[in-house]
Amino acid sequence: MRIFLILFFSLFLNACTTVPEGVTPVSDFEINKYLGKWYEIARLDHSFERGLDRVNAEYSLREDGGVKIINKGYSNQDKDWNEAEGKAYFVKAKDEGHLKVSFFGPFYGSYIIFELDKEDYQYSFVSGNNRSYLWLLARTPTVSQNIIDKFIVRSNELGFEMEKLIYVNQSK
Repeated sequence: MRIFLILFFSLFLNACTTVPEGVTPVSDFEINKYLGKWYEIARLDHSFERGLDRVNAEYSLREDGGVKIINKGYSNQDKDWNEAEGKAYFVKAKDEGHLKVSFFGPFYGSYIIFELDKEDYQYSFVSGNNRSYLWLLARTPTVSQNIIDKFIVRSNELGFEMEKLIYVNQSK
């Protein structure tokens, strides 16, 4: 029974770092260019960011070679900032945009960069381990309509439910 539980939890934890069918992590990824502040422009709704505006993430290197993540969002209901600290590590190669992210102890989820402005790293399309998780991130609080349209078309092609997309209020 004990071996079954270990196997079950190993498979469960591994399943959380998989890539949805058809989604391909970017190659030639450079983590040092990705570090810094990113603003959440749009997302699919999920419980841990529900009701938050002005959401952003700050990425920096950890001493152990991973990435430190500070996610912040403003709750209009509570009139206060919510903040969570996490960590991320590459799932395979360090030049592939597929990381595993944890905000809760040993539990990891996929962070898959499937589209990226590789020249300047100004915007990023990110998925989780399934089509319930999707984000459009940018270095600025707003982006052009061309980037939003590209995000919608690409994500729709990959099977994400774009009719459930939420645009994040980044204004104060």
